[in-house]
Amino acid sequence: MSADPIAETVSSLMPRAQAELTELVAFQSVADPAVFPRSECEGAADWVAAALRAEGFQDVSLLDTPDGTQSVYGLLPGPEGAPTVLLYAHYDVQPPLDEDAWLSPPFELTERNGRWYGRGAADCKGGFIMHLLALRALRANGGVPVSVKVIAEGSEEQGTGGLERYAQAHPGLLTADAVVIGDTGNFRVGLPTVTATLRGMTMLRVQLDTLEGNLHSGQFGGAAPDALAAMIRLLDSLRAEDGSTTVDGLPADAAWDGLQYPQDEFRQDAKVLDGVGLIGTGTVADRVWARPAVTVIGIDCPAVVGSTPSVQASARAQVSLRVPPGTDAADATALLTAHLKAHTPWGARVSVEQVGQGQPFRADTSSPAYASMAEAMRVAYPGEEMQSAGMGGSIPLCNTLATLYPEAEILLIGLSEPEAQIHAVNESVSPEELERLSVAEAHFLVNYARSKKA
Repeated sequence: MSADPIAETVSSLMPRAQAELTELVAFQSVADPAVFPRSECEGAADWVAAALRAEGFQDVSLLDTPDGTQSVYGLLPGPEGAPTVLLYAHYDVQPPLDEDAWLSPPFELTERNGRWYGRGAADCKGGFIMHLLALRALRANGGVPVSVKVIAEGSEEQGTGGLERYAQAHPGLLTADAVVIGDTGNFRVGLPTVTATLRGMTMLRVQLDTLEGNLHSGQFGGAAPDALAAMIRLLDSLRAEDGSTTVDGLPADAAWDGLQYPQDEFRQDAKVLDGVGLIGTGTVADRVWARPAVTVIGIDCPAVVGSTPSVQASARAQVSLRVPPGTDAADATALLTAHLKAHTPWGARVSVEQVGQGQPFRADTSSPAYASMAEAMRVAYPGEEMQSAGMGGSIPLCNTLATLYPEAEILLIGLSEPEAQIHAVNESVSPEELERLSVAEAHFLVNYARSKKA
């Protein structure tokens, strides 16, 4: 990087950042006590709170949110009359999935081929470290020119809405002039990108029951209604022949008119096997940023090893539906629920339970804060102009903040570029991206404070 004092400071702090991220990644902070003990999330929350206190934050609090998890809050007062910027990240993570498929232990930050590997390294413990680096660089170069609030969520990955409900009940807590959500990512490593839209989500658990108990498949198979077979037919109704999502009554033909995602690049990013086709129609950007997408994320059925020749009496699946901007997540939930009930075959008894929901989000990229971020990105990424892209994932808090604080300018940046492989095995973060985005965030805070004085 150039002789920019902020960039030089961030560069000097990178060894410390790696050590801190190592400590934070070590917490198995999956916000589901059925997967890892609650104490792992509590330990991560305590670590985040201690880090904020060490940086001089006031009113550092562990907020007990309605879903049983904790969010961490802190306030760093700025100069009198300065604007307030809210910095967001989350410390909870996705389960590691198949630990045997990781090339290094998922909760041990490991450097390999120029990247740091570990669950949460990019999504989103690295985002919290990014905020710390930006603030430390400013403190070393004249001070932080704005008031800063930090909120680190404890259940974002579960979609259980704890922080959203807490914010709605305490509307004064997160008030800010601008919000930086540090939980998205660049379109490519080295290409500075803000996220313009997020798909929302709804999560349903569906159960089918057909028999009082399992039956011998030789004695009863062929006439006894198999709950697992019924589930397979039901789930298949959620996709057209080409793989497009088909939920009765839910529009699925929107088009994306911004930055495009070339198919060959998508195939490489998604690691699609040779000879296997992509699903759906339209451009890749249409499919992943502008249209609904259903995914069966879990299904309860007998494992192959140890299975018996039985007709199954019950089956259960968890279905995720990504909801594009322009569609209300509650409406999508109702349509998906109705679809599942209407398409259940053979008169099987069906029950549907909602286990998570979040609204889609569309940012106002014409706001003055985006001009401040574009200027900051030019410094952090010399020779590159900031791009705007969509993101297929969900950050439920965004819509809550936009509703509570309609005048706040909300920006989305982060470390989850395609190579990060978030939510998959061998998640990693690019330390170069961590460094450059920390520089960008620091310069953004300077630019934004200056713009508010003008």
